[in-house]
Amino acid sequence: QVQLVESGGGLAQPGGSLTLSCAASGSIYSIYLMGWYRQSPGKARELVARVPTTGIIEYADFVQGRFTASRDGPKNTMNLQMSSLTPEDTAVYFCSAIVRTLSQVTETYWGQGTQVTVSS
Repeated sequence: QVQLVESGGGLAQPGGSLTLSCAASGSIYSIYLMGWYRQSPGKARELVARVPTTGIIEYADFVQGRFTASRDGPKNTMNLQMSSLTPEDTAVYFCSAIVRTLSQVTETYWGQGTQVTVSS
C-alpha cells in the first residue's frame, strides 16, 4: 500500500504565496510520475503540474509562471510553490503519483487533498 499526504494548504490573501508539500510512503519500488491537481466546487479536477522523474515539468496554462513544482526523488516528496495567488486559485489541491510498488504492480495513487483558499 502507498500513501500520499499533502500539507501546506490554508488561507492566503490575493497576491500572496503558499507552498504545498506531498510525501509518498509505503510499498514504493519507484515513482514514475508525480503531479499536482486541483478541484474547485462544481468543477472537474484539473492538472496543475506534472512532474516527471527527470525532464521538463509540465504546467497548466493558468499557472502562467506563478507556480513552481519541484521533486526530491530519493525522498519521494514533491512541492508546489505558489505565488501571485488569485481567488480563482481557491480549490482543493491533490497530489498524485504513478507508483511501481514492491509487488511490481504499477498503480496511480492520490492524496486526500489540501484546501487552498485565496481571499481578502
